[in-house]
Amino acid sequence: MHVRKVLLVNPWIYDFAAYDLWAKPLGLLYLGAMLRKSGCRVDLIDCLAYDQPAPKAYGQGMFRREIVAKPSALRHIPRHYARYGMPVEAFKSQLARLEPPDVVLVTSLMTYWYPGVSEAIRHIKQAFAHTPVVLGGVYATLCYEHAAANSGADHVIAGEGEAKLMSLLSDLWGQRIEAPDDLDARAYPCLDLEPSLRYGCILTSRGCPYRCSYCAAHVLSRGFRRRDFHKVADEIAFWRGRGLNDFAFYDDALLAQSESFAVPLLKEIIDRGLKVRFHCPNAVHARFITPELAHWMRLAGFTTIRLGLETSDPARQFSTGNKVTTDEFLQAVDCLRQAGYEAKDIGVYLLCGLPHQEAGEVRDAIRLVHRSGARPILAEYSPIPHTELWAQAVEASPYPLEEEPLLHNNTLLPCRWTGFTYARYQELKHGCRSGSGL
Repeated sequence: MHVRKVLLVNPWIYDFAAYDLWAKPLGLLYLGAMLRKSGCRVDLIDCLAYDQPAPKAYGQGMFRREIVAKPSALRHIPRHYARYGMPVEAFKSQLARLEPPDVVLVTSLMTYWYPGVSEAIRHIKQAFAHTPVVLGGVYATLCYEHAAANSGADHVIAGEGEAKLMSLLSDLWGQRIEAPDDLDARAYPCLDLEPSLRYGCILTSRGCPYRCSYCAAHVLSRGFRRRDFHKVADEIAFWRGRGLNDFAFYDDALLAQSESFAVPLLKEIIDRGLKVRFHCPNAVHARFITPELAHWMRLAGFTTIRLGLETSDPARQFSTGNKVTTDEFLQAVDCLRQAGYEAKDIGVYLLCGLPHQEAGEVRDAIRLVHRSGARPILAEYSPIPHTELWAQAVEASPYPLEEEPLLHNNTLLPCRWTGFTYARYQELKHGCRSGSGL
């Protein structure tokens, strides 16, 4: 019987800056695991996991970087532009060592990282002229028409990819491949294919119960579905048994419905004696943090805490999704501090550069976070298609956002204006670090 061969590709990042903040192509690895379980042979080329410098704390670290010419749309930005990941020749060499696969699956992340996607597909096509290439992921979903016209892929899949991909492959191969809808019935992501695995990635749910105006979670995933906490603990124990100590949660709403999920999960981890460290780069909802939950988080090994405050302005808190109030945020920080966390452990994301946002709004939020006993982290706004704020961003930005995804890059501060200049932004960044000068 012919064994189908599948190649997974995580492309390069092209940007002014990139950092391995527990970043793995988890969606792609889930698809690979599903196909491997169905009998396929699966290979992975992760362009980002190549010759990385020694990791910093808890497995995070730098990507290999090579400065390249800036595309014309970004030439006015006075910063180096780089390709992050393996040399092009190394990628071509890895392709040359493989037998021609039956399909190549390519993932995509930020919309403005598409140059790496297009370049990877171009080299794949040169190596395997007759192999279909399927593109999915964030860019493919949010900029579907652009991806279909410019990526070079034979097929572009938008949204959650499991069922759509299995249907496509069933048609291409003439054999039925099932995609179980139950999140716990799916195989663990094939992290074992990663060449240098320093941490694990855990997804306990799909989607988000909130509808924040700046976020596209509702486009990328349908509804909000949760796994069984026992099964999640099983997965953490599985990877712990293979030597991993650090785990990053990829959820959009990890603490939602905490009494029926997060608290039992944390107690289960403690009861099993799993000595691990957990990190929350996607941020957790401050609204759900109680003294009890903070206590269990500390005992279970939560080490890197990130909260999403976004703004301290009540009107904007309400208009962007009513995810948290200032009082709820302050209570959450107090609970975490009482549980033993220090300011350096509690990072708080603050959005800056929103359409028509005044710099003073961000300054006030930075001051509030410093006073609360946490650490402010500026999150430069990137306009995202299909979100509620997209139309406002298009109207406010001096750039043609609808024509060129490169211009979604947050380094540009795409919606900056006289009330929020780049110079003022630099002052605010300094204020985040020093707590003064504001």
